Amino acid sequence: MKRVLIIAVALGFSMSTMTSCKQTADKAKEAGKSLEEASEDLKDAANDAMDAVKEAGDEMKDAGEQALDSIKKAGEDAMDKAKEMGEDAKDAVKETADDLKKAAEELDH
Repeated sequence: MKRVLIIAVALGFSMSTMTSCKQTADKAKEAGKSLEEASEDLKDAANDAMDAVKEAGDEMKDAGEQALDSIKKAGEDAMDKAKEMGEDAKDAVKETADDLKKAAEELDH
């Protein structure tokens, strides 16, 4: 009878250990699935971040090109205005020279 009791206790321990091992294996499987899902989420987040950086870079490039165009246009406008002012100054100098010439001729007569 003592042997039967020892065998029953050993069988109980054995069953308990098997159950515990099965639960541990199930939890390891669940942890593996969770890690796989987290990995996919991180991959998606990294891809989203890369897309956002690329989009921001494209927007900055466009803004830079627009700024460059504006600077170029402003430079062209300034050059046109400078040419116009140069022509006006040239005309004013010519008129002054003509006026001085007439004044000199009047003084000679």
